[in-house]
Amino acid sequence: MTAPTAPDLLALDRAAQDLLFRAARTANTFTDEPVTDAQVAAIHDLIRYGPTAYNGQPLRVLLLRSLDSRARLLPHLSSGNRAATAAAPLTAILAADVEFHRRLPELYPHRPQAREWLADRAARVEQARFNATLQIGYLIVGVRAAGLAAGPMAGFDVAGVQREFFPDGRHEVLLLLNLGHPGPATPRERLPRLDTGEVIRTLDD
Repeated sequence: MTAPTAPDLLALDRAAQDLLFRAARTANTFTDEPVTDAQVAAIHDLIRYGPTAYNGQPLRVLLLRSLDSRARLLPHLSSGNRAATAAAPLTAILAADVEFHRRLPELYPHRPQAREWLADRAARVEQARFNATLQIGYLIVGVRAAGLAAGPMAGFDVAGVQREFFPDGRHEVLLLLNLGHPGPATPRERLPRLDTGEVIRTLDD
């Protein structure tokens, strides 16, 4: 039985809320139905409007669809992630472009000096990683909005994946993401979530 909730004050209807959050689960198995390029483009067209600092949009996504490309990735995964990745219809390597500042004159034109603000590589890498991570959150919600399931994975050899797929040093790998239509496996019972009062407080003075 669903626990009673407060009056619904969200603009999204209940079905959309459930699709994006309440009913969505991290997927470990997928059906054989492919994820098309058109679906990926539709997901990006939605999530690209999520905010990033300086409108920098540093997230870069490398899609591995073929068996050969997946075979290059599998040796770098932890043993628990290999089977799910080999069977997923699509795997994405999610990385931060640490040279994202080169596009700022185009993406942040009202502050022409923004590119120079990020001339220091260490500061730029920090911004790239932070904002690409924000975009990964948007991406997972976008995958769900397309009626697909996402299986994010951090269990892999980051340096190995970096050398194999991004040897130019311009991109820093952050996460792997399997995506597709969820398989028939029964998921474990949902783990507890913190209550609002444990997360949010108001400073009155």
